[in-house]
Amino acid sequence: MSWENSPSASLRKSGARARRALGQNFILDMNLSRRIARAAGPLDGAAILEIGPGPGGLTRALLEEGAARVVALEKDLRFLPALAELIGEWDGFKPVMADALSFPLTRWLEAERRRGLTPRIAANLPFNIASPLLARWLTGSARPASITVLLQREVADRVCASHGGKDYGRLSILCQALAETQPLFAVPKEAFTPRPKIDARLLRLEPRAETMSGEEIAALEKITAAAFSQRRKKLRSGLKSLREDAASWIAAADIDPDARPESLAVEDFCRLAQNRPL
Repeated sequence: MSWENSPSASLRKSGARARRALGQNFILDMNLSRRIARAAGPLDGAAILEIGPGPGGLTRALLEEGAARVVALEKDLRFLPALAELIGEWDGFKPVMADALSFPLTRWLEAERRRGLTPRIAANLPFNIASPLLARWLTGSARPASITVLLQREVADRVCASHGGKDYGRLSILCQALAETQPLFAVPKEAFTPRPKIDARLLRLEPRAETMSGEEIAALEKITAAAFSQRRKKLRSGLKSLREDAASWIAAADIDPDARPESLAVEDFCRLAQNRPL
């Protein structure tokens, strides 16, 4: 890849500065982008959904490392010319001007599978929408084969947190209940342009093949939202908004109604959702 086609050159030509409101922090180091792309594999026969490509560093790396197809969602029109340059270089590249939070993921998953490709997600996620995106991807009616994402360190800590700790909460439970979650490697804040205040970490999540039913997942979402909206209160108090008989409902799942939400393991919340779905 020549300097003229590098993400640094694309950023310079676009004249675009990162927008805080869009959570933009770019990686311009192609060696790092290739390392992230390899972690998202296997890429042979894979269709990748990328979020917020910006000047296209990770996009280039995914294509170079062998992805059959990359669909890149970008809502910032300033980067369309830089991304359009890749269309001529790679037949498998398609930029889509769209908001990831409203993108029809299930339709995309089904379309790529009909093409005979394995759909995966790989992204340097905009920091301000990482949590809602992860929850949406994992609780939907269809899920990708893997999700490899670069997250702000504090969000990554929440995803991987064990019960009993301060980082443990709704995101921890949803991610760990519905996917095998693996922290990969740290990325220092100096690797980003502009430099954020804290470091990042790359995580890989592989949705479980045999998981909860749609009704049970919906119940798990409601239970965790209610429980951690008042995490200092006893579980029976937090869940009373869902059921008047909260104490007996919790006890029927072999859980202490007077326990604090952060003291319950992921399995406890799953059992509560499965025992008597809402």
